[in-house]
This record gives sequence, structure tokens and C-alpha cells, in this order.
Amino acid sequence: MKAYLSDRMGAALLMAPLLLFLVLAYAWPFLGVVNWSFTLPEPGLGQYGALATDPLVQSVFIRTLRIAAIVTLVSVTAAYAITVVWVRGTPVQRVVAEFCILVPFWISVLTRAFGWVALLSNRGLINTWLQATGFISEPLTLVRNEFGVIVGMTHFLIPFAVFPLASSMRSLDDRVLLAARGLGSSRMRTFWSVFVPMTRSGIIGSALIAFVFSLGFFVTPAILGGGRSVMIAELIYLRIFQSPDWGLGAAISVVLVLFVGALMALLFRYVRPKQMI
Repeated sequence: MKAYLSDRMGAALLMAPLLLFLVLAYAWPFLGVVNWSFTLPEPGLGQYGALATDPLVQSVFIRTLRIAAIVTLVSVTAAYAITVVWVRGTPVQRVVAEFCILVPFWISVLTRAFGWVALLSNRGLINTWLQATGFISEPLTLVRNEFGVIVGMTHFLIPFAVFPLASSMRSLDDRVLLAARGLGSSRMRTFWSVFVPMTRSGIIGSALIAFVFSLGFFVTPAILGGGRSVMIAELIYLRIFQSPDWGLGAAISVVLVLFVGALMALLFRYVRPKQMI
């Protein structure tokens, strides 16, 4: 019993510096933001009432959720295909897939966003090539709208979505797949009926990472959206730094943090037990 208590005390002492850092770096500043939401410009719940009645804030919330859902679906789907090649492909395919996964981490998000502007703008490479080949007569509007935002965010999130999927696929028992094939299942049926369900935990983790990242995106939507597809993080920035409406910006921040926290709590509460069955 004494040894157990000693181990617990040792673990608590080791964790204490990390917990102190988290409190000072995240919890304390967030409490300041919470205080702003209740005290600026006047004490009370007026800013939270504005969130429920302001059509601009509501439209931005809806747009953010819509874009986040689309980006999550596309990112996880693309990441799943890439991860299958990375984990179960030939040696050459694995090297190529690993190169495609790791290279984006070496390029800053700002550089990638401006790279997509160069590709998608009216005089960008894609429109120039399509017009030169005769496929289109007028340039397509591919940037400064939701499409450009979705493309840029998806490109950024695919590598992050890969790693939970890779962990899930690598822990999969190949004997189960061989058993399914031995019982007469085709490759496609084995993939959809055995392989995909057994990697469900990785899909859920990948989707959670992509969705939470999408909710807080700022740089990519600001550049590729061009102010026409404002998302919630950009709205917070505009309220706090571009207008004297700190209270409303703080209230939006608090609601966003609580929403993400509630989402993660629901996933851990209702999804994980099903995975253990």
C-alpha cells in the first residue's frame, strides 16, 4: 500500500510542472476572456444575448459548421486512401505516400495559403491552363469564396488526419482479413465489411482532429476567403482587433471553446464504449 501511494505521489510530482504550465498558459488567459465576456462594455449577459439575436454572428456560426463538416468529410476520405497506401502498399508506394504526408509539414500554413491563391486565382495556373486548352472561355471563380477556403483547409488537414488512421490500421490483425478471404469474401467486400469497421476508432479520431482544427482556422480562410467567407475565428479577430467590441468577441470565443469541449466530451462518452464491445 505504501509503495502504491509512493508511486502515485511520484507521478503527481512529475505532472505538477506540466499542470502549472497549462494553467498559466491556457486556463488563466481563458478566464480573462471569460471575464471580458461578462463585463465589457457593461456587466451582465448582454453579449451572450447578442449571440442569440445577431444574424451576422449566427450566419458565421452556420457557415463555420458547414465548412468544417465538408472539410472533415473530404480530409478523412482522402487521408484514408493515402493511409491505406502508406500502411499496406508496396515499398515504393509507401515511400511516395510518406513523402506526400511529411512534406506539407515542412511548409508554413501561410506559404501554402498563398500557393493556393497563385493556383486558383483568375489569372492563376489552373484558370490560365484551362483557358489555354479551350476548356473554358472565362476564368472560374475558385478563390475568395467557400470553395477556395475548403480546398486550402483540406490540404492543410489531410496530413493530420493520416496519423490516427495509420495507428488504427497498423494495429489491425491481418489474420482476420485472411480469414475473410478464406471464407470466400471478395477483396472489395473484405475491405468494406471487415477492414473499414475494424479501423473505426482511427476514423473517429481523424474526424475529431479535422473538425476541431476546422472550427478554429484563421489564416487560410482569411486569405483564400478574401473577406467573403468569414469563419468564426476571423470574426473573433475582427471584433477584438478591428472594432471596440471586445465583449462580443470574448463571448464568441467562450461559446466556441465550450462547444468544442462538449463535442469532445460526447465523443469520449458515447463513442468509446461502443468501440470496446
